[in-house]
Amino acid sequence: MTAISQMVDDSEVRRVIRAAIEAGLETGVHVAAYLGGRLVLDVWDGLADPETGRAVGPDTLFNVYSVSKAVAATALHIQAERGLVDYDTLIGAYWPEFAVNGKERATVRHALTHRVGLPQMPSDMTPARMCDWDALAADIAALPALAPPGEKTLYESMTFGWIVGEIVRRTDPSRRDFRQFLLDEICTPLGLKDLWFGIPDAAESRVAKMSNRNAGDPPPPLTTLFMQSMPPAVALIPEVFELPNVRRACIPAVGGIFNARDEARFWAMLAQGGELDGVRLLSQERVASFQTLRARSDEPDPVMFGVPLPISNGGYWLGGPRVFGDRAIWHPGAGGSIGWADPERELAVAICHNRMFTARKIEDDPIYPISAAIIKALGLENKKWPAHT
Repeated sequence: MTAISQMVDDSEVRRVIRAAIEAGLETGVHVAAYLGGRLVLDVWDGLADPETGRAVGPDTLFNVYSVSKAVAATALHIQAERGLVDYDTLIGAYWPEFAVNGKERATVRHALTHRVGLPQMPSDMTPARMCDWDALAADIAALPALAPPGEKTLYESMTFGWIVGEIVRRTDPSRRDFRQFLLDEICTPLGLKDLWFGIPDAAESRVAKMSNRNAGDPPPPLTTLFMQSMPPAVALIPEVFELPNVRRACIPAVGGIFNARDEARFWAMLAQGGELDGVRLLSQERVASFQTLRARSDEPDPVMFGVPLPISNGGYWLGGPRVFGDRAIWHPGAGGSIGWADPERELAVAICHNRMFTARKIEDDPIYPISAAIIKALGLENKKWPAHT
């Protein structure tokens, strides 16, 4: 295990990661943090592939699942920044085929805040179908709303990516596919070489092999909205997301394959108010607007078994103990991956791992003590965190 930046003492972070690995709670971990726009922490340990003994290295790639949604949302905000998208405009104004079957009044803001009423994926899903952007986008556009747009929160576990991505694609004057848009408008300007939505063949050998610690848990009934939002055939498990065609497809809500260092740099752009190293993607005012919870943020979400989700107006999550700041914007991913940006502290953190684990409570989450060690290493553990608005 090595750190390329000696700007902070990373010994406690290394100790906590090693303890989690030795306890069997983690297999391979990579964490990176930016403070004030500078990389100050970059630590990795463990195995990327236990079967072969391949160790995690500085360029290891990890599946991050729903952390991907933060990048997809940012792409939409870039279009809004350019005046190509208005949050309160009907989705149908940009994507006419979407405005059917009860979705006629759905706005872009509804999509960002999971209130379109369209959490369910089409029936008879397969991995191959999930990899066909045009066909699946058309199928999603034809689906009926399960609730009138704006009426209630229904978490768009997978549909979020195609709804947001298709709005971006249709408002892009060049009509690039969404993967290319992300490469051109986020990755290239920020110098991100390993923030993939569909890896190239050359990256295959660097992807960490996942393990599913919760594989033996009984699944929820197929009739639940949770299972309808992520059908078993395309579940967020290694058997699906390690398939070669799935790894190479643009699946924007859950398909991101990132290196922790590049992910932290993405969050650093948001932590710096939309600009990093002289490259501005979003205005400071727009980023500040993401630090406001959407209306009815405490509303139980039926997709997530009644748990309220702290989603902000920008589509990110806002505040909470896992990110040690009520003003931090963040997004978790299935299995415990997480990334966040705190503009007040100019702090950005990415934690990637390959031991997929759903904690029943925060005290059982191995990511929590790793996050706490990062905060301590950066000297922020005693700071007063302001309440969000």
